[in-house]
Amino acid sequence: MNMIEVKNLTKKFGEITAVDNLTFQVAEGEVFGLLGPNGAGKTTTIRMLCCLISRTSGDARIAGYQLGNGADSLAIRKLIGLVPDNVGLYEELSAYENLDYYGKLYECPEAQRKERIEYFLKMLELWDKKDAPVSDFSKGMKQKVAIARALIHDPRLLFFDEPTANLDPESARVVREFILKLKKEGKTIFINTHNLDEAQRICDRIGILKTKLLTVNSPEELEKRVWGSRTAIQVEKMNNRILAAVKKLKPKSLSVEENRIILTLADPQRENPDFVQAVISAGGRIQYVTELTAGLEETYLKVIEETK
Repeated sequence: MNMIEVKNLTKKFGEITAVDNLTFQVAEGEVFGLLGPNGAGKTTTIRMLCCLISRTSGDARIAGYQLGNGADSLAIRKLIGLVPDNVGLYEELSAYENLDYYGKLYECPEAQRKERIEYFLKMLELWDKKDAPVSDFSKGMKQKVAIARALIHDPRLLFFDEPTANLDPESARVVREFILKLKKEGKTIFINTHNLDEAQRICDRIGILKTKLLTVNSPEELEKRVWGSRTAIQVEKMNNRILAAVKKLKPKSLSVEENRIILTLADPQRENPDFVQAVISAGGRIQYVTELTAGLEETYLKVIEETK
């Protein structure tokens, strides 16, 4: 079952098109990441899906409820949680009081509120600060309170807009592990992030947005689609005889970096032994053979560069 279904979703602000003809789906229980440069439309997309701003055209459904329908919009708000890029807490209240207030807004029973507030503040390492006013908190601590606030009513779907942007490395790790724990509990999670390493670690699939949706796939498949399957053969010493033997087998592409041969192949498992044998037959001494991976950062930058 799809938790989110988006078809031709578009948002214009006057003459400016912020989001252009977006179409994608997010399955129930999936962690979906939306990547893109500043101004790409990531936050606008989340705001539309959370019923905070209206769409210009197109359609979107959350758990079967339709955006733009008054009764459905209320139902959507009840089943989602949002951690926005601007946390917007009540500074004069304590962390506990902030969460209790929002729990009451969502009509959570008192016993459930108390249980969940304690659970989340302990999970996010804030329980010892529960009675301190939020105004005394660092940006990272406020971000953690905002994450707990989004979860207080036990939503099925969570939207995170840059969830670890203000956190130190240790706190960011706590939040990442927390997100993966939520996934194990069956939550569907939609994340906007600039942190490519984070996206690669926690997202099942990734969409790259630059006003238009450029591509959607798992990090691994996205890399293969952009770069192909690449093999690196490191030899002790490169020479023209080795290079000629490799070229004779006609790889999809070939490049040489000092004593390393980089090949793009249609079927590496089938073709790699032939290329290894060709190098050996040409007198080459192989030091190692490995699959060459680009990583999400290189893949993302190449996709964005190709749209310029």
